[in-house]
This record gives sequence, structure tokens and C-alpha cells, in this order.
Amino acid sequence: MKPLTPIMLAGTGSDVGKSLIATGLCRIFMQDGYHPAPFKAQNMALNSYVTPDGLEIGRAQAVQAEAAGVACCSDMNPILLKPSGENMSQVVLNGRPIGNRHACEYFRKEGREDLRDAVHQAFDRLAGRYNPIVMEGAGSIAEINLRDSDLVNMSMARYAGADVILVADIDRGGVFASVYGSIMLQPEADRARIKGIIINKFRGDMRLFESGCRMIEEICRVPVLGVVPYDADIHIEEEDSVALAAKRSGVSAGKINVAVVLVPHISNFTDFDAIERDPRVNLFYTSDADELHEADIIIIPGSKATLADLQYMRRRGIASAIVRCCREGKTVMGICGGYQMMGIEVSDPDGVEGDIPRLPGLGLLPVRTTLAKDKVTRRVSFSFRGSDRQCSGYEIHMGRTVLADDASPLNMIDGSVPEGCMADDRCFGTYIHGILDNQQVIDYILSPYLGKTDAVQVDYAAYKEEQYDALAALLRKHIDIARLYKIMGRDD
Repeated sequence: MKPLTPIMLAGTGSDVGKSLIATGLCRIFMQDGYHPAPFKAQNMALNSYVTPDGLEIGRAQAVQAEAAGVACCSDMNPILLKPSGENMSQVVLNGRPIGNRHACEYFRKEGREDLRDAVHQAFDRLAGRYNPIVMEGAGSIAEINLRDSDLVNMSMARYAGADVILVADIDRGGVFASVYGSIMLQPEADRARIKGIIINKFRGDMRLFESGCRMIEEICRVPVLGVVPYDADIHIEEEDSVALAAKRSGVSAGKINVAVVLVPHISNFTDFDAIERDPRVNLFYTSDADELHEADIIIIPGSKATLADLQYMRRRGIASAIVRCCREGKTVMGICGGYQMMGIEVSDPDGVEGDIPRLPGLGLLPVRTTLAKDKVTRRVSFSFRGSDRQCSGYEIHMGRTVLADDASPLNMIDGSVPEGCMADDRCFGTYIHGILDNQQVIDYILSPYLGKTDAVQVDYAAYKEEQYDALAALLRKHIDIARLYKIMGRDD
């Protein structure tokens, strides 16, 4: 097929829906016989993923790759910033951490060329293998104070020769000003690169905005390619923890209630997407100690700052509430940082996370953790609780956890390497992200509580494929895909 020009989904701001639309376009191009791949030069997120070769990237690009039907790789997201404290982020370059940087240090002009070369090389490698490249910008393209240090927005579009589609969120208000301002604040050459506008998250009767589209086209001299409605029935994995604010609804009768502890530095919350979609489950996030007592199952999630979040849980009474719930017979599970917190002690002798040298854990598991400078990132195949069935997941952590001599591991990696720890049938922890994507594990966790519900399980892998197809169908209905193809250089 004729190569298509790369396309960049740029935004009038953060959380306007760039990632979601990029995901849908990846699926559309795949459906139409192309071999697309996603690309985001620089991503800031705590929700990350491990590629098949053991490298770390933003979860959004892994989701987009899945929608495109290809394996993810670090070239799809060469720079990942993982916030680790006030104005501090861990910098992951080409899948490996290279240290922590203060925001002022990272965004200064000096020393940017090495990072710029790295993202350009990653794009070139990707563009040599896939067609088209579906690029994504970051935040707003109108942050003119950051223009000289930009790696991910218009400077990347210029390098790639990409056509830019501006995405605006009408739900937050001010769409005319945000679209017009985003375009007019660009230098003339960059302004000419913006070939279309997509209005996203529309609620209500779309006919009421037809005149609005004409007005935008008149003042911006850029065509509106479509108005995409807000659709709460399509579920694609979220990247931003802002989405968790809508998932704090509390307990539900006739369901198995699963509470995820909402800590300030929660990471990899997509670990819970599969169990959340199980019809038998009502999953909610909470930082309220009293609400934990109303749940059947409590999950302590991963954290980018384990000691700080453990301290937060102690101050809020959450830690003592979890211990009481465990003693009362509720299921308590920890994943990654949550697993570390469930142990006897977490220590940080080298100051990997900050100024807290050590804290006692919850004492629910006979393990001790020492935080280390070297990060473990790997995909794993494992057996759960001695089963012959193979499960899969991935590890991303900077801790080394040692079990007491008489402790029982939860899993066995590759048939011989013990992993995690299990105090009893309802108290256990693991380093494995994605463990709850395995139906065997979900069924085990839910089994003591099945009498509470008549609902039945679903096939989560098939469910995700259905959601990608539903998203593609939504975009085909509301975006002029033929015009988009023309912009990208297809003749028919």
C-alpha cells in the first residue's frame, strides 16, 4: 500500500482525549489493511508497561499498539517521565531509567539535544517498520514558554513531516478560544502544518453545534474533521489517574465489593481493569478507612513512592484499618508497592525514594524489602499457587524483597523461581503487574464471595477487542475518515 504521511494528534490541553482518538485511529488503519504503530516522544505517567524485551514505556502506547495489532516496543515511547515527588520525575530513556530530574533541570534548553536525538532516532526506527505512524502530542501545543525545549509537540511534528490534527475538549468549555488560541499562537510554518480539528467529548444533540463548526472553520481557516460524542459505554484502559475520581462510588448490594486503596502516588492502576469489568464485581477506589470495612476484598496497589504512601496510610488510619480487616477474614492483596507495604519493614538506605530511611510495614506478610537503585523490568510467565496453568504478567520495581525461611511463595516463575508471598488463603502479595488479567487468579480471589452475586464472568481479552472495534466504529461515524486519508496522502 502507498505510504501515508505520519499524523499527530495534538491537543489544546491535557486530558482532551488525544490518547483515545489515537487508539481508535490505530484500530481503523489496521482494519483498513495498513500496518500502523503509535508514537509519543515523551510521556508523563505513572501507568507504565513492560515490552516483550523487558523495557518500560507508557501504558497508553502499549494500549495503542494492542489496538493496532502489533507488539509494543520502547521506540513507541522513547522518553517516559514518572513523577516521584514534588517537581521531581524519574526519567526513563529508551526503556531504561537514567535517574531523577527536577522539572527546572529537565526542561532547560541546555543538554536537550541528546534527548532530541534519541526521540528522533526512535521515530526513524519505527517509521522504517510501520505505516502509518500515529503520533501523539503532550498537553497543550500552545505552551509558548516551553517551545524552545519542546521534544514532543510541534518540533516533533516538523521532524517527522507529520500532518497535525488538533483535538479540543468541548466538555470543559471554552472550545472556541482554546482552538483559536492554540492555532494562532503557532509560528506561521507550524500553523500551516495543522490540517484538521476534532472536537471531542460532546454531550447532547450534535445538530446544535453545526453552526459552531462553521464558525471555527471561518476564524481558524482549518477544517473541522468531526465532532466526537462522549460515550460512557466504550471502555479503553485509562492512562491518567484523574479518571479514578469517578470511581469512588462505594459498596454495592448484590456484588462482590473490591476496594482499591487510593494512595497519592498510585501507579499501574490498569492492573484492576479486568476485575473491574467482571459483572460479579463492584470495584471502587477509596482513601477512607471506614469504607474499607464495607469491602469484601482490599487491594493495595503499586506506588511510585512506597514509603511516602505507607506513611500516608498510617496517618489516615488506613494501615490499621487494613490490618483489622485482614484479621476479620477479608481478603487483602498487595501488588508491587502494595506487596512491599504488607511486609514487616521497607527500608531505603540509599535514598532511592527520598528522605525516609525506613518504616515498619503492615506486618501481614513475613517479608522485608530494601529499595534498590537498579530497576527490574521484565515480562514473566508464572504458575499461580502451584497450578499447572501458565499465567502472564510483568514486573516494574526498584525493591528487593526477602521472605522469611518458613514463608510460602505465591507464584512460581518459569517453573522454578519463587515469587510473592502468601500468609494464608486470603492474605498475599506479589510484584507481578497484570496478575489480575489472568482469569484463574480472578476466579480464585472471588471464590469465597460468589454467594453474593448471580452474575457470571466475561472473557476480558475478547472484551478489550470488542471495545477497540467499538471505538473505531464511533470514530468512523463522527470523523470524516476519507478526508483524513486525503490529508495523509491517499489518492482514492
